[in-house]
Amino acid sequence: MRTLVLTLALAGTTALANDGDIRQSIESRFPATKVSEINKSALPGIFEVVMDGNQGPMVAYTDDKGRYVMVGDLLDIKSERNLTRERMDKLTEVKFDSLPLSQAIKIVKGDGKRRLAVFSDLDCPYCKKLEAELVKVDNVTIYTFLYPLPMHGDAPRKSKLIWCSKDRAAAWNDYMHKGKLPTGKGDCDNPIDENLALGAKLRIDGTPAMIFASGKRVPGYMPAARLDDMLTAAEKAR
Repeated sequence: MRTLVLTLALAGTTALANDGDIRQSIESRFPATKVSEINKSALPGIFEVVMDGNQGPMVAYTDDKGRYVMVGDLLDIKSERNLTRERMDKLTEVKFDSLPLSQAIKIVKGDGKRRLAVFSDLDCPYCKKLEAELVKVDNVTIYTFLYPLPMHGDAPRKSKLIWCSKDRAAAWNDYMHKGKLPTGKGDCDNPIDENLALGAKLRIDGTPAMIFASGKRVPGYMPAARLDDMLTAAEKAR
């Protein structure tokens, strides 16, 4: 795995002695970046730095002087854990019960005990691939937030037609699996703009984007077997 090492060549900077100096060193070099946390890492003498930028949180590592910054995955080979990935999962966690579920299409399968929220663009090819996998998963309640991306110009209109249907779940399934779009004007009150604002707040810039009951976020398509395992693990972690 490649690791990118960035040297912060701060002219005239003296040896740094504390967290404040590390923070100042990084933020002065990268003005668009805000250091939110500095913690000891699993490596002696190396600090974990959590930074907030335009693309959301990022984890990096630095020496005690704040001169060298390393961006990449820190692996614990003995325990077979990706420490950076675990930290990022925690930083990007979303409280499931904080989601405005009334703004989503609700589909209950089986006992519906497990829960999954999906931000989906109905003209996104990988969203359709995900829907094909979700067909194979049972005992789950799926909340689909209609989330038309700018690249799909007709997606907002189609999303409104589906939301304004008498049976939203059936209309969603008909379009995603059969390409059948409901008739109508799509001029009812709808949450499309609210969903876009919510996605922007959560920094969701691609679809599909899944949020599990545990708060864990997963971008992109996932096969049914893996989805099933993660749904079960998410319920246990609640």
